[in-house]
Parts: sequence; C-alpha cells; structure tokens
Amino acid sequence: MSHQKFKDCIDACSECAVECSHCESECLNEQDVKMLARCIKLDHDCAAICLFAMQAMASGSEFTEKICKLCAEICTACAEECEKHAHMEHCKNCAEACRKCAVECSNMSKM
Repeated sequence: MSHQKFKDCIDACSECAVECSHCESECLNEQDVKMLARCIKLDHDCAAICLFAMQAMASGSEFTEKICKLCAEICTACAEECEKHAHMEHCKNCAEACRKCAVECSNMSKM
C-alpha cells in the first residue's frame, strides 16, 4: 500500500506532533506547572504516538491500523485535557490539532 494513501493522516499526525511538543514546552513555562502535569504528560505521549504512526504509515507497517486506532485514542485524551486550559493559546491550538488528528487516525484505523 502506497504511503500516499495515508497523506492526510500523515499530515495531521505531523501537525499534531508539532503542536503537542510546543504545548508541552509552553506548559513547562507556565506559572502553575503542577496544575498542567496531566496536560504535559499527554502532550508528550501524543507527540510520540503521532510520530510513530507517521513512521508506520510511511513504511506500510502491518500494524498501521492498530497504531492509528491507539493514536486516535491518545489524541482525543490530549484534546480533552488541553480544552480544559483553552484560555492558553498553546493549549487551544494543541486541542484543535489533536481533534483533527483523532478524526484522521480514526478513519485510517477503519480502512
């Protein structure tokens, strides 16, 4: 299966990984870091699974569907957490990217 078939999902994963990494970094610079602990952890996990999903799709891994399903689950959890802090621009942007990626990965996992 050509990786071009996965282009929209790969693009969404790339954008999500970037936004999650940025959000994680910005959360660490906020005044009340303890309040953002779950957000920071989910940002980290989400960026990692997005990068892994991109690699799986690009290489045509036989586990792509399962990886994308897990990616959608983690993206949704990250979006939900970031939405709790949407008054911060980085969390708002991260939540939006996570929601988009969750949709793309969910669609991919059903192929």
